[in-house]
Amino acid sequence: MTVPALSPAPPSLRRYIHLSIAAAILTISLKGLAYYVTGSVGLLSDALESLVNLAAALLALLLLTIAERPPDEEHAYGHSKAEYFSSAAEGALILLAAYSIIATAIQRILEPQPLENIGVGLVISVIASAINFGVARVLMQAGRRHNSITLEADAQHLMTDVWTSAGVVIGVIAVALTGWLILDPLIALAVAANIIWSGVQLMRRSALGLLDSAIPQEERRQVAEILDRYAPQGVQYHSLRTRQAGQRRFISVHVLVPGKWTVQRGHNLLEEIERDVRNALPGPTTILTHLEPVEDPVSMEDIEIDR
Repeated sequence: MTVPALSPAPPSLRRYIHLSIAAAILTISLKGLAYYVTGSVGLLSDALESLVNLAAALLALLLLTIAERPPDEEHAYGHSKAEYFSSAAEGALILLAAYSIIATAIQRILEPQPLENIGVGLVISVIASAINFGVARVLMQAGRRHNSITLEADAQHLMTDVWTSAGVVIGVIAVALTGWLILDPLIALAVAANIIWSGVQLMRRSALGLLDSAIPQEERRQVAEILDRYAPQGVQYHSLRTRQAGQRRFISVHVLVPGKWTVQRGHNLLEEIERDVRNALPGPTTILTHLEPVEDPVSMEDIEIDR
């Protein structure tokens, strides 16, 4: 059995979270001003969600810092799973924001209030949404490039904020055109429903990550194709298992070679396979290979996870 092959540590992603924090502070200020000048509960719900964005970004910064710590004696496989706690916590904060929005909207339904300075409020809200949209695009691209669920979760949250703002703007315009004050809290309730959906999806994805889900199917296919290349040499394999923890992938496989091979030849083969797999997959990958003689029936007794 060879020592797990470790890829170089990925670059720090905390600079992207710093961008998210700055954007959250700016949009909270803008949307809070929009609520102040209009009195719109829809715009208030928008500002509250941006407050959640800030709290989530600060938590993401903390947990991403933990996730980037190198392996140690107590955590030999690293700390990358901390990213899943970040996205789960962000999902919970989103649900908390939805509760606050629903409570405020219900109160406004029972006690309708006219909106003021609608034009100014909408302009401010649109500017804040544009900031969120730009930052969300940056975070999403970085999250996919570095396979970071923390960045992707933050980006999805910001995009939810963008669509939420669009709905609120439509609601405020509808109130201005029709005079139906109830449209504003009704739009806020719709916003809350959208936020709840986003929060549940984030928490679900985090749970799957903590349950050691396999790497994507396309990447598993690439690994299998690499192993199949050696079949003409009499090489077989089984027990191919994969899992993903944050940015890092973990792969283990048993490689069966002719028993007459020397230890050196078998070792060279495993080194070549591990190198090919690391080169084929994006991001850091840890590979564990186990060498067995293809003629020995005992080699086939450990196909399952429990021998």
